[in-house]
Amino acid sequence: MNCDGMNQKFSPEEDPDKIASGSDRKRNYSPTSRRPIADAFRRTAIGAVRFCVAMGIHPDVISYLSIAASALAAFCFWKSGRMPWLLILGPAFCYLRLWFNMLDGMVALASGKASWRGEILNDLPDRVSDVLIFAGVAHSGLCHVESGYWAAIFALLTAYVGMFGQAVGVQREFSGLMAKPWRMVTLHLGSWLTLALIRGGEGARRWWSLSTLDWTCLMIIAGCLQTIAVRLQRIFRGLREKEQRK
Repeated sequence: MNCDGMNQKFSPEEDPDKIASGSDRKRNYSPTSRRPIADAFRRTAIGAVRFCVAMGIHPDVISYLSIAASALAAFCFWKSGRMPWLLILGPAFCYLRLWFNMLDGMVALASGKASWRGEILNDLPDRVSDVLIFAGVAHSGLCHVESGYWAAIFALLTAYVGMFGQAVGVQREFSGLMAKPWRMVTLHLGSWLTLALIRGGEGARRWWSLSTLDWTCLMIIAGCLQTIAVRLQRIFRGLREKEQRK
């Protein structure tokens, strides 16, 4: 259930949350915070949701598939120093990871299998995926190792802060410039720019001793700092409003 964008409603016959057994189905659990999902992106999974529900595929399996997609992305980035064409596939697997992240939540709701346990199994693979992907970037040979690992650290911190709101009874925060989907988009752009420079014979080009992927990681880190600040601000405001309502 993970992709930023405008949260738009589906008609009953299209809504994946109602595919399994209709809108009158009773559920024992309903998520308190759901990431807004872009309507266009959500529609790409409608057929997959129907298939998974019909075949009885558990949403946990899909969560684990997101780790597999991230591992493939990490492998592509890791080997891209010797085989630059893998910089095309690496971002593609990052987007596949995002699609699985969305699909698991949609299947959980459509099949009535959403649960508190599922909240953990939805978030934990995400954090593993962040580390895998940026570790692959770190060891690509196309940037400083430290750049990739600092990007991984700040990706984890950003997600951690986002969960504070839910933990203190306000709301889960998905706001800010460098939420997970935008980290992947930024990495995608940096990867393809790196590939373009390599093919243009300027792969070794540096700006203040930093490569294109170094600057990409620095942009992600800077965006994460802004995102952390925005999320904390919104959480603190929510806490103040909560206190005022008492």
